[in-house]
Amino acid sequence: MTKKFRPITPSQRQLVLTSNDELTRVGASKKATVKPHKALLAVKKRSGGRNHHGHITCRHRGGGHKKFYRIIDYKRDKENIQAVVASIEYDPNRTAHVALLHYVDGEKRYIIAPQGLKGGDIVTTSETPPFNVGCCMKMKFMPLGSTVHNIELIPGKGAKMVRSAGLSAQIMARSGGYITLKMPSGEVRMVNEDCKATFGSVSNAERNLRIEGKAGRTRWKGIRPTVRGTAMNPVDHPHGGGEGKHNGYIPQTPWAMYTKGFRTRSKRKSNQWIVKDRRK
Repeated sequence: MTKKFRPITPSQRQLVLTSNDELTRVGASKKATVKPHKALLAVKKRSGGRNHHGHITCRHRGGGHKKFYRIIDYKRDKENIQAVVASIEYDPNRTAHVALLHYVDGEKRYIIAPQGLKGGDIVTTSETPPFNVGCCMKMKFMPLGSTVHNIELIPGKGAKMVRSAGLSAQIMARSGGYITLKMPSGEVRMVNEDCKATFGSVSNAERNLRIEGKAGRTRWKGIRPTVRGTAMNPVDHPHGGGEGKHNGYIPQTPWAMYTKGFRTRSKRKSNQWIVKDRRK
C-alpha cells in the first residue's frame, strides 16, 4: 500500500510514500515502530564516495542521515532449530524490511523479511517441510516451481542474489546436480543444488511506486545532485559544449567510456551457467 498526502506544502504535492503497514508497531497509538536490537547493530562509517587517497571515486555521494548497520544472517546456518518472528523492522541500509528472529536456544538474528511474514510466525532451516514463507533449505529439497529469494551462488557462502525489495526467482528445473532458476531480470541461469534459498518473495514490493517529492528527501539519503553532461563545458564532459541544445552524441561517461548498452563484463568470466540472457 502506498500513501499520498493532502498537499499542505508544495513538496507534498507529488509526494508518494509506502505505508509500511508490515512493520511491527508498539504503544497504544500504534504509530511508533519497535527499536532495533542493539546487539545486532554495527557502526557504519561514511566515505562520501572517496577512497583512501581522499579522491572521489564514486560521484554524487555525501551528507545524509546517520545510520547503524543491521547485521543480517545471510547464511541461515542454524539448522533444525525453530525461530519465532519477533518483529518486522525498517532498515535504512536496504530497500527491503528485516525480520528479527528469536531462536528457541536464545539466539537472536536478523533476516531479510519476505512478503507476508508476520510477528509470531515460525521459521526454520531444514531439509524437510514445511515449505512456508521464510523457511530456508537447500534448493535440491525444494519443490519445482517454488518462488524463492536470498539465493546463494556458492554453497555455504551466504545469499548473494535476489535480496532487493519485491524481487523473487522461480525454480524451473533440476538435473545433474544443478538447479535452473528464472531470475527477476528474465535471465535463466543454473546454480548448484546445494545452495540455500528462502521461500517467498522479498517484502516492501511497493517501494518502486515511491516518489520523493522534493530534492531534500534525496539529500537525506546521502545522494548529492547530478549535473547533465550536456550542461557542462567541453573540458568537463564529452557531451559538453556546443551552440544550443543538441543530442547527436554517442552516450559516454565523463571519462569517455561508452555507456547505455555498451557491455563491460570481463571476457574472462564464464557464461556457461547462463542458459538464457536477460536481454533476449
